[in-house]
Order: sequence, then structure tokens, then C-alpha cells
Amino acid sequence: MEDITEDQAAANYRVTAGELRQFVERFERLEAEKKDIADQQKEVMAEAKARGYDTKVMRKVVALRKRDKDDIAEEEAVLEMYKEALGM
Repeated sequence: MEDITEDQAAANYRVTAGELRQFVERFERLEAEKKDIADQQKEVMAEAKARGYDTKVMRKVVALRKRDKDDIAEEEAVLEMYKEALGM
């Protein structure tokens, strides 16, 4: 009876190890894809910079486009209030 238990445990380990390997390999493929995408994003910004665009501002625009309009408006209002308070 112990042999069956040990065999089952060994089979479970093999399945688990195989599944683990699949997860790790999927994650590694995604990491490689993420790197490729980051490289492509750098190329886009380099091309934009070569055409005379301010890439620092472009990155801010990209970040703003991800945010809620009301959140942006509130932040800008607070920024203006702070600037006025400091005489800017």
C-alpha cells in the first residue's frame, strides 16, 4: 500500500513540477514580450524627439490620458491655488 502512496506522490510531484515549469516559462515569455514592447516605446520616443517633439511632455500627456478627467481637473485646481499662494 505504501508503494501506491509513494507512486501517487511521485506522480503528483511530476504533474506539479510540469505545471510549475509551464507557469515559469509563460512568465518568462511575457517578460521577453514586455522588454520588446519597452524597446518599441523607446524607438517611438526617439523618433518623436528626432522630429522635434518634447518627449518629456509627451510622456506627461500619455500619463494624463490614462487618468480620470475629474481627477486631473482637481489636481490642476489645487496646483493653481498653491502657485497663487506662493506668488508664482
